[in-house]
Amino acid sequence: MMTLPLEDAKLFFDLMWKLQYYVNQKHGLHTKVTSLEEYANLPTNLKLKARDELWKSTDLIEAYLQEDPDALPIEALDIVRKWKGFIKDSFFIFRHLKKGSIFVRKDDQVYAVHGIQDPLDEVIPPYALPRMVEAVLLPFKGRIIYDGLLSGYNVHFGCGIRSNLDHAYTVAKRKGRIITTLEAGAPIQAMPKPRDTALPQMEASSSGMAKIKGGSPLQNAALALARASLEASIADAEGALSSDEIGALARKIHKASTRLLNLLEIMGED
Repeated sequence: MMTLPLEDAKLFFDLMWKLQYYVNQKHGLHTKVTSLEEYANLPTNLKLKARDELWKSTDLIEAYLQEDPDALPIEALDIVRKWKGFIKDSFFIFRHLKKGSIFVRKDDQVYAVHGIQDPLDEVIPPYALPRMVEAVLLPFKGRIIYDGLLSGYNVHFGCGIRSNLDHAYTVAKRKGRIITTLEAGAPIQAMPKPRDTALPQMEASSSGMAKIKGGSPLQNAALALARASLEASIADAEGALSSDEIGALARKIHKASTRLLNLLEIMGED
């Protein structure tokens, strides 16, 4: 699973604790905490007040940038500035992939999110998916991460929810709409698609199947369905499926499968 490089993970937490410590001091949340080191060493449950206050709006981030109490270098200030584009919402974590974990928002927006230090498939294991979480998504050096805290709901989701999530993910994947960055002005990019190693075998099968002639109506119907299915598989592997081609293939497969089913039903009545 994808996580940040160690030096980037350290940089993230260094900046996050500085920002939260600033919020803590501004709002007097933990008055006995008088240094950044003390704040960084607080347990997570005691950091929640500053964390929740921070994500109510972008005002505190802007104030921190204006005051720059930690005299951050320009590169670090730019990272914090981009956090003004955070997304705080409920998400379904649908699937863990090598290129990121798939977060699906209620509006069917799909995000590829990276872990920080710990892989997300260790934070929430695959057998527990899908899992609904409250999360804050952040831009970080061209990637999407979260702010270090996921609050989940231990709820079992039925087939309907799973089907809807699968549909949202499949559509986003097909149309190149999986969001991989939150940085302003950056285009939505498709996640890299691995080379389809089955394509040569499918092409060889298609070529061989074109030469086969059935000896009965049932065989011809089965072969027609197999050819149409292979045609769809090859087009998908080549990335050549346009909307018109999808419609044409759907009609061809539907026609072939209907013919085959009708023949099988007739034979079953004999």
